[in-house]
Amino acid sequence: MTGILKEFQKFAVKGNVMDLAVGVIIGSAFGRIVDSMVKDVIMPFINFILGGSVDFSNKFVVLRLPEGYAGPMTYADLNAAGAILFAWGNFLTILLNFIILAFVVFMMVKALNKARARFEQEEKSAPAEPKATPEDIVLLREIRDALAGRSVASAVPPAPVTPSSMPPTL
Repeated sequence: MTGILKEFQKFAVKGNVMDLAVGVIIGSAFGRIVDSMVKDVIMPFINFILGGSVDFSNKFVVLRLPEGYAGPMTYADLNAAGAILFAWGNFLTILLNFIILAFVVFMMVKALNKARARFEQEEKSAPAEPKATPEDIVLLREIRDALAGRSVASAVPPAPVTPSSMPPTL
């Protein structure tokens, strides 16, 4: 049993799983934002354009009523009573939510791709910084310069020897 727990712990704390969890949480919050946008912004605008109160979520066709049903003919009441309903309005609302969500995601991806392309273009146009010289090359250059300095010193001819410059012999 502890082997399974250890394996699950390794799986659960991987970076990809945590990224996925964050994505799911943000996605669910984003879904609620889209639902609110459809319900509170787009549908009132459509109602204004059509000149009435159009509520797609309450549009349905009754396929079969429960026997002896005499209650209100609203979607919620009929559904609670067990009626068989073809709820095309609710489907239309969810479809509208999906289209808006897909469009928003498309615009976000498009903006991200544009920013990425601009960043890559700036990287290509920026002058490349010279790479640091490796240590072995620097050391070889120092050795070369030291040897060149020694050969320059040996290339200078020695002072001429004259009898007066010679030390006295005994």
